[in-house]
Order: sequence, then structure tokens, then C-alpha cells
Amino acid sequence: MKIRASKFSFIISAFLFTSAQAQQKSSLTQYVDPLIGSAKHGHVFVGANVPFGAVQLGPNNIMEGWDWCSGYNYISNTITGFSHTHLSGTGIGDLGDLSIMPATGQLILEKGKKGEEDKGYLSKFTHENEVAKAGYYSVLLEKYGIKAELTATPRVGFHQYTFKPNAVNPHLMLDLIEGIGWDAPTSVSFKQVDATTIVGHRNSKGWADDQRFSFVIKLSQPVNSFTIYDDGKAQTSKDVKAKKLTAVVGFKNINNNVLQIKVAISPVSIENAILNLNTELPGWDFKSTVKKADTQWENELAKVKIGASNTTKKIFYTALYHTMVAPSLYNDVNKDYRGSDQKVYKKGNFTNYTTFSLWDTYRAANPLYTILHQDRVNDIVNTMLAIYQQQGKLPVWHLMGNETNTMVGYHAVPVIVDAYLKGYRGFDTKLAFEAVKQSAMQKTNGIEYIQKLEYIPAEKVGESVAKALEYAIDDYCIAQMAKAMGNTQDYEYFSKRAQLYKKYFDPQSHFMRGRLTDGSWHLPFDPLRSLHRGDDYTEGNAWQYTWLVPQDVEGLINLFGSDAAFTNKLDSLFTTPSALTEASSPDISGLIGNYAQGNEPGHHIPYLYAYAGQPWKTADLIRRIDNEFYTAKPDGLCGNEDVGQMSAWYVYTAMGFYPVNPANGTYVFGTPLVNDATISLKGNKKFSIKVIDNNASNKYIQKVVINGKPYTKSYLLHQTIMNGGTMQIYMGSKPSATFGVAKADRPLN
Repeated sequence: MKIRASKFSFIISAFLFTSAQAQQKSSLTQYVDPLIGSAKHGHVFVGANVPFGAVQLGPNNIMEGWDWCSGYNYISNTITGFSHTHLSGTGIGDLGDLSIMPATGQLILEKGKKGEEDKGYLSKFTHENEVAKAGYYSVLLEKYGIKAELTATPRVGFHQYTFKPNAVNPHLMLDLIEGIGWDAPTSVSFKQVDATTIVGHRNSKGWADDQRFSFVIKLSQPVNSFTIYDDGKAQTSKDVKAKKLTAVVGFKNINNNVLQIKVAISPVSIENAILNLNTELPGWDFKSTVKKADTQWENELAKVKIGASNTTKKIFYTALYHTMVAPSLYNDVNKDYRGSDQKVYKKGNFTNYTTFSLWDTYRAANPLYTILHQDRVNDIVNTMLAIYQQQGKLPVWHLMGNETNTMVGYHAVPVIVDAYLKGYRGFDTKLAFEAVKQSAMQKTNGIEYIQKLEYIPAEKVGESVAKALEYAIDDYCIAQMAKAMGNTQDYEYFSKRAQLYKKYFDPQSHFMRGRLTDGSWHLPFDPLRSLHRGDDYTEGNAWQYTWLVPQDVEGLINLFGSDAAFTNKLDSLFTTPSALTEASSPDISGLIGNYAQGNEPGHHIPYLYAYAGQPWKTADLIRRIDNEFYTAKPDGLCGNEDVGQMSAWYVYTAMGFYPVNPANGTYVFGTPLVNDATISLKGNKKFSIKVIDNNASNKYIQKVVINGKPYTKSYLLHQTIMNGGTMQIYMGSKPSATFGVAKADRPLN
């Protein structure tokens, strides 16, 4: 039978349209909304990037305070430019390197201020004209009628600006002065190489004390003029090095009304930035680059496929997306990187990373990587070991090759130990143990008092209780690594130190409290009181810190005297009204009584009921936290995202379990928020979860079946997941009288 050409074309078009529809329907990136968490205290990055990429290319608003730590907050309606590096979910602002802003009309050199927006070159925008997706961002700059579009490769930001026809005096504002938060330049430069190429550097001082950033800007058409301004004064030279530089790039017109810009960055040199550009993005196909970015995100998101409502999928996949903004690449395509000693290391034998928010991420985000990102775990550990060799200690809160020493604890330790105990061996294990042990033998931040197997005196060291409890977790991890390596002496020593949390437990009040040098309790004492950086706790109070013993929950229960006393006190945590004041940390958010979901030290607390044989109370809390504190709206996070930890809590929890102990390979069951999940593992293995009769009423686990066999434990082993297989979780509307109740079925310490 013959088919006419027109009919054949129609059939082909219909097939392609149907295929495109099917592809969109199956796409997981469609559920990612980077605007979730961009309002209130979420502080998430909004813009274009790829998983774990060095470039986070996105808009900056007028800075209005703490809630603009990422450079952007949803309540703003201004854009001052698009910069190439951003933090996501931190409580301190930094980066914002190299801002580019397209403009037309009269040349205005000042950005503009709040209340005086019309006097600057900034533009207003509306969210109706804004699109944020995984790997793509666009917005209409109302002042100029310019459509801005952004995408990225790992080390290159790709801009596309569509101007109005016959735009008058089209130009670009380049800014090397203003960063985000504390960031300020120390040395910067611009140099025009040819009609379409500008290079330079931006060294700055902020949260990262000595950040070094090199770049190359490649334009899709020749410039008509290039003027560099030093502290507002025009320079005649096209090659200027100073401290406060901006520049204006002028064009006679915009070819076909579209201007494209590629910006490659490097922590090492301009030459390496050029190499990154030529390697990662030699062409000018913007749509293709957007598609590649989307594919990279799709491949990572597809490691977990869930069955759930569209709203739950949106929350889940955005959370999973947020766990992959950082740690970010901190090397070049040839593996060159800048170390913590500011030396350049050529052709490294591992992939170097930065942005380690370890006080947060050791709890769940890093354990999540051991399941979903097995190809990155060894590189993360090797990065930490390189930092140890270069700066003399493991990272605490590492940013752009700088140690910020932010927050308490030496939490690179559980990350390294967790990897080691789970079988990762792509690093020097002898050096790794040396490094984790050295962390615990420092003579600073109260660690010197711990070394005497005593306690940290509250009058000598601030935040003494929080520090000591965090140190005990880390010391437990060192002990486990020593045990696994056959090092009996260190195992015994650090096991004793891991038990020192008991020194702070007051058997009368049943709170963790500060002690003075003479052994007496620190007075006055109010368990509700929280004074930011001014008491015995870190961003919290006694109600919140009493439970920070994830390495020995059974030991904590014994301090209370019984399961009943433990659970009665734990019940009270969620019902006792908070008494926060303006002097309290703003990080204490997402409150249920005195429980703070918005701050990481409490993330394990809802799961503690399982250790006392009452797992149904965990289920009640998790469903409440899910309903109240994780939504698909811009204010859908109740606290700082904290570089993936807030979202990692949700990813684990939605699948039905959580790593209370950060390094023993045990996940405590809660209540699944999804109907099914399939985790793709290395070697084409899969671990599939099917939740039977799951709904709003049926929130309690009745029984679990793993690989066809009944499973009575209220915890799941990491190795069970990694072996692959199937797990069925049966749900009901009433608490089970048997599941997880028996002593033998409770979680392991």
C-alpha cells in the first residue's frame, strides 16, 4: 500500500509528538522546583548548575540581610546581576563572584539601592516572568525588556540575553567588587584579549579568608567598546589590576537581538579557565547545553524512582536535587587544583571538592552519598585527606580551599569512618586513621580537656555541652575504625571518650548541663533559654541537646532509668512551649514544642522512640513534620537548607528510614511517605521498596518483608540495601503491638 508524502509526514510528526509527550511524562527533572526553600530561612541557591558543579550561575537581589545568604530571596523583586558562584542553604553569605548584568539606554554605573532602585542599573522582575528548572533559569528584566536565560556545564556558565529589536546602547555591566555577605575583593583584574574575549581574576576575603577565582569571558559577537572603571573612575588601559573594578562592555547593536556569553572559571589560573572553556563548551548551542544539563540531573535523580502524588514527587525530587548542589568541584578539567595551603597541585589523582558543611551533612547527607553516589565517596575522602596534609587538620567547614572553622565538632571523622566501615578503600586508610585520630588530639576548643577523660569546664570554653556531645560522637567513630583495623589500644581509649557525654547528664533534672571546673553545675540554669553563642549550647537549648547521643541511645536511656522515663521526657520535648527571644539563634526554627526541625542537631530525635520500643510515636511525628515543614512552596523549608542536610533528612525519611547513628550502617524505620521506591545501585543492582496500604490514615508499620522473608527488626542495614533485593512494608491505621517492640528488634547502637 502506498502512503502519500503528506500523510507520511503527518504520521511521523504525530509519532514524534507522542514520543516527546512520553519523555516529558517520564522525566524526573519536571518535579524539581529550585524555588522551594528560596523564601524565609531556606537560603537555597536559585539559578543554573549541574550536579556537584563548580559553577552556580544565578541572579542576585539587593542584599537585605541574613535571608539573602545565597544572594536571592523569593520576596525580592530586584536583580542586580547574575554571578557565577553561590552557596546553598548556609547561615553565612559569601561568593557571588563576577556579576554580569545586561542593560540598554543611558549608562548608569551604580547598581542601585533599596528604595532608590530607579537610580541604579538593576532591574525589577516578577515571578510570573521567571522560570527555574534543574540546569536552567530565565527571567524578564523589566527595566530593559531583556529576557535573560542561564545554563551551565560543570565549570562554565552560559548566558543568553534576548534584547528588544533596535535596542539603544546595548551594553553589559561587569562587576568584580560586590560579593555576597561578608565577601569583599582584595585583588581583581580585567584584561581585553581580543574583540570577543575578556579575562581576569577576583581574589577576595570573606567567610573564605583567601578565595582565588580566575575567569575567561567569551562573547558571541565583537565588542564596540570596553571601559574599565577603578573605584568608579574610567581607565584608558584595557588591562587593569586593582582592588575595586567594574567594566562596561558596549555594542553597536545585538546581532539577531541575541547575545550569548560563556564564562569559564578556575581556582588555579586564567589559562586553566580557558582550558575549561575549550574542553567543556567549545560551541554556542544554548539549547543543546540546556538539554545536556537536564540530562545530567535526570541521570542523578533517576537513582531513586518513587511512586507518590505529584506534590510529594515535587518535594522529594527537589530535595534530592538540593543534596547535589554541593560539595562542588574545586579543580579544573586537567585535575589541577588549589590546595588549602594556596599551592597549586598539578594533575591530581582524585577529583577535588569544596563546600563541606560538615556540622550538618555528616548526619544524613554524607551517608546518603554512600548509597547514591558511590563514585564520589572516595574522592570526597581523598579531598579531606589532602586538606589534612595541607592545613594540618581535617576540614571543619571548608570553603574554596579555606578553613572557616565554623560550628563545632570534628565531623570529617564520621564521614571518613562511615566510608571505611562501608567498605570504601579508594584512599590511604593508614593516613585516614592518622587524620581522624589527630582531630581528637588537638589542643583547642575544649578538646584538650576531653583528652584527660574529663569534661569541658563551662566557664573556660563557650558552648561546652554542645562541643562535648559532638566530640563524643566523633570519638565513637574513631573507636569503631580502630576496632575494624585491629587497633585495640585506640579502640579502648576512644570508646571511653565516647562515653563522656554521661558527665553532662543531670540525674535530677534529666537534662544535659554545663559543669564548672569544680564539678558543680553551671548556674543559673533554664532548659528553655537559648542565647546565641553565649551559653553552653550551639544554636539550641538544653531541651534540644539532651538527646544528642546518636552513637549510644541505649546508654542514654539507661541514664533516664527506664524506657518509660526516657519516652516521657521525650514526649515533653514536643509539648513544652518554646521560650525563644531575639537573643536566641534564628536557626532554631520549625518548632514542635521545643523540637526544632529547622536545625540539624535534632534531626535524629523523632526516630529515638524506636530505641525504647515505641516506633509508632516516630510515625506520628514524621507525618506531622512532613505536613507542616516540607511543602512545594517557596517557603517549603523551615530552616537553612545547610548544603543538603535538610533535604537529605526528607529523602531518607520519605523512603521510610533514617541513619540515626551516622557511622554504623543502620537505618531506623519511621513511616514511608511514598508508595514505592526503587534505588539503583552499582552493578545494575536495585533495591525496591513497596509500601502496602499506605495513606494518611495508615501511617503505622505493621510488618516488613525483605526478599520474601518476614523481618521483625525496627531498623534496616546498609548492606541489605547494597545487596539489592525487595522490601515490602505493610501499613495500618493503628500501632502494631509487635513490630519493633521487642528488645531484640530495636535498633543497634
